[in-house]
Amino acid sequence: MAGPIDRLRFHLARATRNEAALARRSITRSSMLAAVAGRSVALVGNARSLAQGAAGDEIDAHDLVIRINRAPMPAAASHGTRTDWLALAVRMGAADLDRLNPRLTLWMSHKRKRLTWAVVRRRFYLHRQDDIRRLWAELGAQPTTGLMLIDLLAGSEATRIDLYGFDFFQSLSLTGHRSAAQVPHDFAAERAAVEQLLAADPRFRLIRP
Repeated sequence: MAGPIDRLRFHLARATRNEAALARRSITRSSMLAAVAGRSVALVGNARSLAQGAAGDEIDAHDLVIRINRAPMPAAASHGTRTDWLALAVRMGAADLDRLNPRLTLWMSHKRKRLTWAVVRRRFYLHRQDDIRRLWAELGAQPTTGLMLIDLLAGSEATRIDLYGFDFFQSLSLTGHRSAAQVPHDFAAERAAVEQLLAADPRFRLIRP
């Protein structure tokens, strides 16, 4: 079990932006991808439109359910109940992590200063800066957590990847009230990237409410 010295080392690595030291705490990319191989995946985004549907049982029927950031689940009927993996680009405290109780937490943000001890002390994966920068350059804007996950899963050997709660901000987000103009993302570019992937990779499906 991690003790105070280990916690101090983490905070020192974060404060000094020691990427190598932070990465050593992460599971490897290969082991993370191996856990996806041969499985069906439900990637659940946070579009408000998802709450209007009844996909909850369908979501929970997947081998692996991945949720994003605050992971709002206003109703089991629309969102399901399971959270196997949680992908974060925002700070989340220990109480919320314990409530969701993911088997794996993925830190997707390039802002390592937001990474908390509550995440690191659990089993977690640190997304590579090179992958974030590559996708950023391709889009011409900061990628959303959802798109980074889609990009990550495209390189896996999952058998099926179903996207729920992705409408590219047309219905806004369940976790805030900002408009598309108030966030640093290019949703038109992200939609185009996903549509291109859907046409090229039959494992992916965009599930509309």
